[in-house]
Amino acid sequence: MTLIDEGDDPYRWLEELDAEPAAAWVRERNAATVAALTGDDAFAAMQAEIRQVLDADDRIPYPGWRGDGFYYGYWRDAAHPRGLWRRTTLAEYRRPEPAWDVLLDLDALAAAEDENWVWGGVTVLRPGHRRCLVSLSRGGKDAVVVREYDLDTRAFVPDGFTLAEAKSDVTWIDADRIYVGTDLGPGSLTVSGYPRVIRRWRRGTPLTEAEIVYEGQAEDVSAYASHDPTPGYERDFVGRSLDFYRTRSFLLTADGGQVPLPVPEDAQWDVHREWLLVRLRTPWEVAGVTHPAGALLATRFDDFLAGGRDLTVLFEPDGRTALSYHVWTRHHLILATLVDVRRRLAVLTPDGASGWRRTPLAGVSADDDTWIVDTDPDVGDDYLIGSTGYLRPATLRLGRVGGPVETLKREPAFFDASGLTVRQFFATSADGTRVPYSVVGDPTASARPTLLTGYGGFEISLTPHYDGVLGRTWLARGGTYVVANIRGGGEYGPRWHRAALRENRPRAYEDFAAVATDLVARGITTGRQLGIEGGSNGGLLMGAMLTRYPTLVGAVVANVPLLDMRRYHLLLAGASWTAEYGDPDDPADWAFLRGYSPYHNVRAGVTYPPVLFVTSTRDDRVHPGHARKMAALLGAHGQDVSYYENVEGGHGAASNNEQRAFLSALTVRFLWQRLGNR
Repeated sequence: MTLIDEGDDPYRWLEELDAEPAAAWVRERNAATVAALTGDDAFAAMQAEIRQVLDADDRIPYPGWRGDGFYYGYWRDAAHPRGLWRRTTLAEYRRPEPAWDVLLDLDALAAAEDENWVWGGVTVLRPGHRRCLVSLSRGGKDAVVVREYDLDTRAFVPDGFTLAEAKSDVTWIDADRIYVGTDLGPGSLTVSGYPRVIRRWRRGTPLTEAEIVYEGQAEDVSAYASHDPTPGYERDFVGRSLDFYRTRSFLLTADGGQVPLPVPEDAQWDVHREWLLVRLRTPWEVAGVTHPAGALLATRFDDFLAGGRDLTVLFEPDGRTALSYHVWTRHHLILATLVDVRRRLAVLTPDGASGWRRTPLAGVSADDDTWIVDTDPDVGDDYLIGSTGYLRPATLRLGRVGGPVETLKREPAFFDASGLTVRQFFATSADGTRVPYSVVGDPTASARPTLLTGYGGFEISLTPHYDGVLGRTWLARGGTYVVANIRGGGEYGPRWHRAALRENRPRAYEDFAAVATDLVARGITTGRQLGIEGGSNGGLLMGAMLTRYPTLVGAVVANVPLLDMRRYHLLLAGASWTAEYGDPDDPADWAFLRGYSPYHNVRAGVTYPPVLFVTSTRDDRVHPGHARKMAALLGAHGQDVSYYENVEGGHGAASNNEQRAFLSALTVRFLWQRLGNR
């Protein structure tokens, strides 16, 4: 029998975020976990080791371009735990130790204003690049305060554009106007907690009196507006996100009219100068031709809105290949594809009547995962390109389409990778599907403690990357690391995602279980030595593995997890994910959600593997009540449960490197204790 019935939840009180009974429960659980896993010299040494990686001065300071010739970046280190927003020139960036122009010091700002500020990003006005809208989060929450900042005076603008804390949507129109969607009281937000009403706000006027340009419905995920300032191609768009994957969009005309953009609601689209690109999630029949899910199509924007349907196919998927993403330079389009989870990059160039030319992109590493760090399509055809691997530190290069490529920065090695390799295998899932996974470790070693991770949702692909913390704390200590590319992700395009959508979600769990089983069959590890870890939707994966396959693994770590699928849509941003999981208020949907909801599938008389739950009180995306209630339920029935809730950190569970180092050390210590007796 299960221990929780949908109509009887004895731990609902733990959803009361800051109520004293719940807060006292958190303090007690935190203290027990800290006492059990920390406090000795070995833990302190590991935590210090992690801080060395996170705060290393010779990390690559990845830059971004904003159209004004500067290299912008956000940087944290030991001396600046909250971080610096700064910029420099290319000539300086080429130097081993560039001279940076600090634009905003968050540590100084937090001290001056007595606020727990965490960097939330910035939107710079184009053209001109003098003003920007800075987002500041209290404790790392998704909700932010927005304040206008002057890059010339290095100061916030007196009486400038300012928004109170909310999950706001803001974008520049010109120097004196912005589009705003924010919390202005009842009716201004959707049930998911995002903007429902979009206003055009003019400087010096009350926001409450700003003109409403678009309204969505309360049941939508959100409404939005955007402005394209490209000279000669100025355009404004508005629209509503009907759910996580469907959007209804309109071109906003000068007289306030709304011209529908006639693309499928579940397609992704973008406009660059004269071009419209459409990326399909489901098949689309146009002018007698059916284009498959996963295809990328191009057409001229004005012709398309006028009724023309001359579409050029830029990409079509096959059984092994999917489109990862695309990005524009001024005159070219860069396509990133995945072939069995290995990235490939190419350049497509519109060539008049002859169509689009396809050429290789210079600077792509054949052995590593390579990605586009940034382009500057307002300015030219330069691109920043990064390359990395599980065992190879990253390299950052600067290239120009059709021109040379130079190496700008190399990441240092944070651990000794000699004797370690990366191997790809394929497990066979319950329905016969081949599921790829990567194994990082010593190929000659006998079975040893192994950490397996996965995600399996929201079209997110897991690709190789160098992780100095993982390398030092796990690989260098003799552990093996495994990444499973299960269904629900985007590794093989929309078909891979849809295969584990809604009622098919258990396919992702079967895939993960197949990988775990295959690891044991190959002698890479044993069930007792196999630990698994995942966060957010990956935390739901961990909860499902815990309750569906309790004998398959030796330990489980679930970070900021979803676990109660009966109430997830009522907590914080949960309502925005019903297109992914289903609607618990629909009896037909609850029937399949009930089948795997971890909180509702804990059973009496079953011994579950040791589990560590990590979450944050200030996570305003996935409510900490999920982890709290699951930990309380398992603990009450004598299971081996560890729990730690950071008081800040948002959905990332940590807001600075000190907290990240502590949580990383806590996780690794838990895994080594349960799997390797260290």
